[in-house]
Amino acid sequence: MKEFDYIIIGGGCAGLSLAYELQINEKLKDKTLAIIELRTEYKKDKTWSFWKVADHNFDDCVKKNWENFSVNISNKMNHLNCASYPYQSIDSGLFYEKINKKLKENKNISFFKDINEINSKNSFIFNSVPLNKKDYQNLWQHFCGVEIETKTNFFDDEIFNLMDFDCEQRESVHFFYTLPYSKTKALVETTWLSKMNDSSQKDYDSQIKDYIENHLNLKNYKITYKEEGAIPLFYPTYKKEKNKINIGTAGGMTRLSTGYTFLNIQEHSKYICQNIENISNTKKFEIGKKYQYLDNIFLRVVKKNPKMMPDIFFKMFKSSPKTVIKFLSNKSNFFEDLSIILKMPKLTFIKALFY
Repeated sequence: MKEFDYIIIGGGCAGLSLAYELQINEKLKDKTLAIIELRTEYKKDKTWSFWKVADHNFDDCVKKNWENFSVNISNKMNHLNCASYPYQSIDSGLFYEKINKKLKENKNISFFKDINEINSKNSFIFNSVPLNKKDYQNLWQHFCGVEIETKTNFFDDEIFNLMDFDCEQRESVHFFYTLPYSKTKALVETTWLSKMNDSSQKDYDSQIKDYIENHLNLKNYKITYKEEGAIPLFYPTYKKEKNKINIGTAGGMTRLSTGYTFLNIQEHSKYICQNIENISNTKKFEIGKKYQYLDNIFLRVVKKNPKMMPDIFFKMFKSSPKTVIKFLSNKSNFFEDLSIILKMPKLTFIKALFY
């Protein structure tokens, strides 16, 4: 069986981002790479959205930029500006097409469906496949979104709704999220922060139908695309193995309080690329310890006090939008962290230190 210098397990966002970064920086001119991926074809299956707090390689895959957003609870709405860090939405179909076209230029890159098809004994492995899919005791961010089209202009495509908590909570944390791509097209998503053992929360289709028709007051529309997903709001546990690095969600690149992963993956890919010649001895790349600590406390509050969360999120966005965005995107300084912390209900968060 053929040997490869590098193996990437999982050809999704993290695996392909790393392969692309290595390819465009000519790190694979004299090295071989095997990508292990089960799918037989790549097509649009996800939407990745984030505030652009750092440059990335995929501006040409961005479906839409927004410079304004809103957050609301029952009877209260906050309109905010994010021109300093525009919110971007990436079409995974364009992302896959761009990367695979580039990877095909290099004969040193090969795709396989199973790692047993190759000799991996002497390879350095980058693994993007999490092992925690059956863990239902921890919190998850699980969601379902549909893209809809209307015959006439309906949406204001200059502003997106980040969180609408004016919906049934069912003793968990629940909000809707609306990204208007144009005046006639939008993504509408129902999102839960909860354990995954409650199937009653997964009546996504009826939740979305009710929200579109009775909250947005839109009756005449058609669904053109649907996606579902679940993001673990806990760090995976792996034993350290020689010649192996975990990447993506498997490598702790998901920010636990938000679920944001895409830009962290891009920064991790750049870090690996810069250190690839000495990767076995390179220091582990991770989201800052202070964010890990603060997110841990935050998620304890979510578990113990779900009814308080709509108000807590709403108060968080009473800070300067730039400050909140930097905090949620791992780019804040001490004083910005402090301004967010001071907006939180102090007694609730102090109690969470001792759960």
